[in-house]
Amino acid sequence: MLSQPDFWVGVSFVLFLVLLVYLKVPGMVGKALDERADAIQKELDEAKRLREEAQAVLADYERKKIEAQADAEKIIAQARREAEIYGEEARRKMQEQIERRSRLAEQKIVQAEASAIKDVRAAATDLAIEAASRVLGTEVKGSIASGLIDESISAVRKRLN
Repeated sequence: MLSQPDFWVGVSFVLFLVLLVYLKVPGMVGKALDERADAIQKELDEAKRLREEAQAVLADYERKKIEAQADAEKIIAQARREAEIYGEEARRKMQEQIERRSRLAEQKIVQAEASAIKDVRAAATDLAIEAASRVLGTEVKGSIASGLIDESISAVRKRLN
């Protein structure tokens, strides 16, 4: 038996195991495994906490996004209302301006018409005076003619003006 290699391998294996137990290697391995398990558990707990925080932050951002969208819709609606108001005001002002310009144009037309009538009357008066002067000048002579001409001119002026 002592010469058999299997025997010595078995003895050395047993001695190796005794040495491991004597040096408390299984306890150290167990302790190392326990420490590793604790570290892994801490990492898992930290990951879980971070995940919950991330979900809370995500929910907060989603809530803020919804609020921002609602605010944006309110701003857009307000801008549309203001644009409609400004558009109506611009149309009203444009209509008032058109009406004011139309009235001014009509007034200018009336003034031009009155001026034209006045000019025509003045020209007619001048023409009538000249015609009366020629007629009376050729047919009536002397101081009588001069008095009649002055009297006729005054009468024509009063009637035409």
